[in-house]
Amino acid sequence: MRNLQRRVAPYLFISPFFVGYAIFFLYPVLWGLYLSFFQQNGATSTPRFIGLDNYGALFSDPLFGKALFNTTYYALASIVLIVPAALALAILFTQPWLRMREFFRLFFFVPNITSGIVVALIFTLIFNEQFGLLNSYILRPLGLPNIRWLRDAAFIMPSIILVGLWRYTGVNALYFLAGLQNIPTEVREAATIDGANKWQLFFHITLPLLRPVLIFVLTFAVIGSYNLFAEPALLVGLEGGTRNAGLFMTMYLYITGFRLIKLGYASAIGYALTLIIIVLAAVQLKLLGVFRED
Repeated sequence: MRNLQRRVAPYLFISPFFVGYAIFFLYPVLWGLYLSFFQQNGATSTPRFIGLDNYGALFSDPLFGKALFNTTYYALASIVLIVPAALALAILFTQPWLRMREFFRLFFFVPNITSGIVVALIFTLIFNEQFGLLNSYILRPLGLPNIRWLRDAAFIMPSIILVGLWRYTGVNALYFLAGLQNIPTEVREAATIDGANKWQLFFHITLPLLRPVLIFVLTFAVIGSYNLFAEPALLVGLEGGTRNAGLFMTMYLYITGFRLIKLGYASAIGYALTLIIIVLAAVQLKLLGVFRED
């Protein structure tokens, strides 16, 4: 009996985590997958099995297509703009001539720990058409007309991208900074002695040795882009503003599930989003050579 108690005791100590995981994560995930094969309009209505019809309806849903386009647009901007800006900022932090480097590291990290709600409220004022910072202190002094940042469909996505650039560049720069500090100085010195210039050092020494950090940053940039919700929802509204120009997939999922109460279709949207993230992450890891045997 005592031997049995010794064997069972460790599992009893760790059981609260697994019980909570099963109740609050595993069960909702499996129930959502089950519900995606049913039609259920309303929380109290009886689900009706329709097979893959919910997934098939996604291909002909214009709002889903718009949300997918906008989310992919933001993800590409994260890769093309935010990640290179973070790498450039990290390289700047390593320069010996830069003073107050610790202050700047903290300064650029602060936006990441700021609530997304607070960030959205601040940028709502910055993008204001009449007295916002961009129009009042940048465009007007240059003699340029005011821009309706959050009302003009052409500027809604660039505005959201600017918010992402401000918020996520700093934290990604710290990831790159950690990678840069782990590169042995002897490797750079040897390449310099062999006649390598700064560009050759960057492309043939620094960038290849930063590959693990680059993989991490790029992967989480894509995942974070497809899970973005708070900032665009508060900046332009859940419907995405003018002509749904700022509608993201998470926002469309929320509207479908909690406003229209189409629980089966919302579950299908959620699993379609999950599948897209998995496929894009796998393709990205393949292109970056994660599965390659060196």
